[in-house]
Amino acid sequence: MQKTIKAIFAAAVLSSLALSGPVAAQQANDDLSDFQVWGNITATGNWGFLNPDNPNLKKWKWWAEGQGRFGDNASHFSQALLRPGIGYQLTPTTSIWAGYAWAPTQQPFVRVPFDEQRVWQQVLWRDKFSFGTVQARSRLEERMAPQLGNDVGMRYRQLMKLSIPLSFAPGFSYVVQDEVFVILNTGDWIPRRGIDNNRFFTGIGYAVTKEITAEIGYMNHYIWRRGPNLMDHILSINVLANF
Repeated sequence: MQKTIKAIFAAAVLSSLALSGPVAAQQANDDLSDFQVWGNITATGNWGFLNPDNPNLKKWKWWAEGQGRFGDNASHFSQALLRPGIGYQLTPTTSIWAGYAWAPTQQPFVRVPFDEQRVWQQVLWRDKFSFGTVQARSRLEERMAPQLGNDVGMRYRQLMKLSIPLSFAPGFSYVVQDEVFVILNTGDWIPRRGIDNNRFFTGIGYAVTKEITAEIGYMNHYIWRRGPNLMDHILSINVLANF
């Protein structure tokens, strides 16, 4: 029964990935566009090194993430993001997390530069199947931007990811993922409720070591705005470490 449930969930993930990518492209005729370069390093691990004899410490996790994003045809450093967090491994496939994020943002991402503060919580699910590894991440963010307003913005993010090992190229895998952002409230600096943006990524991953994987590929980032919508074409470079 458990295997059947997992298979059904994996099929749902694959279907959502297959359908979500083209959605933004259907509306792109009159939209603005920009070429960008995004770099990301995310490391996770457990606290077992503090006391190897305590098995409970291995269930407690840490998260350290840093990003740099270059916009305006990759000519300007437009956004940084630092995201630390702590988590707990509920089961071999499921963990819960909470943390903080700091995101200073400049043009062309925004008209008025500001520093955004976030508090975030998430549930992370990851499992292996015969065809590859499936991951689902559900994240809730409480966003604060004092330079723009006093209200706290609530945003939900849903990510689905599939990694398929390439049998003809040991160590390499094909990676496809999609993440949808939904604004849950309105406020003095939050324009409207509803879907905010969508990020669709496809690329190649390589297992540098047992703990470290590098991914490079194309990301289509579609943003719904009050004025013309925006479609970014992004060279995305990611380094993922799990200790």
